[in-house]
Amino acid sequence: MLIRLFLLLTLLLPSFAGAATILVYGDSLSAGYGLARGEDWAQLLAQRLREKKLDYTVANASISGETTLGGANRIEQTLKNHRPAITILALGANDGLRGSDLDAMRRNLERIIDAAQKAKSRVIVVGMRIPPNYGQQYTEKFQATFSEIAKKRKLPLVPFLLEGFAEKRDYFLPDNLHPTAAAQPLILDTVWKTLAPQLKNINKIK
Repeated sequence: MLIRLFLLLTLLLPSFAGAATILVYGDSLSAGYGLARGEDWAQLLAQRLREKKLDYTVANASISGETTLGGANRIEQTLKNHRPAITILALGANDGLRGSDLDAMRRNLERIIDAAQKAKSRVIVVGMRIPPNYGQQYTEKFQATFSEIAKKRKLPLVPFLLEGFAEKRDYFLPDNLHPTAAAQPLILDTVWKTLAPQLKNINKIK
């Protein structure tokens, strides 16, 4: 009787085991600014994972208006709250739009990466871009920061969160800054290309 009970519990354990968490750690571009609930790319990611029967949940800790400094200041508590297996680091856009010091932005991003790695979370760096009116030198240095950090830290990189539609006005809200609901599947596909190889169930992904 005890042996049968043990075997039954062994079979049921996977269904009771907690799914690994993917933490989306960004700003309004990931928080679903101006969208109805469930339309943002992080929610679409959760839906895709369910459809593919991959044992992950998504925790979206993105905050509209967030900077890398704000992200660095709250990362440790966020990691304690969610204990993510994977952290998608999608901050920096607001630093660029505010013309912030890029060396400080780099340090903040590295602080977040250090904290995530200390918590045993695999980090994916998401690249950002800003309009050219900030000047060529600043714009190029801003864009290069993300790829340089990813290369230095040997981390997977999403080259640009808004890849493929950044110059198409139809995919943006009237403020010309935040993507519409129609753009969210495009963002998901861009992130998925880099995220998919990091998932432990990669053999099940199509």
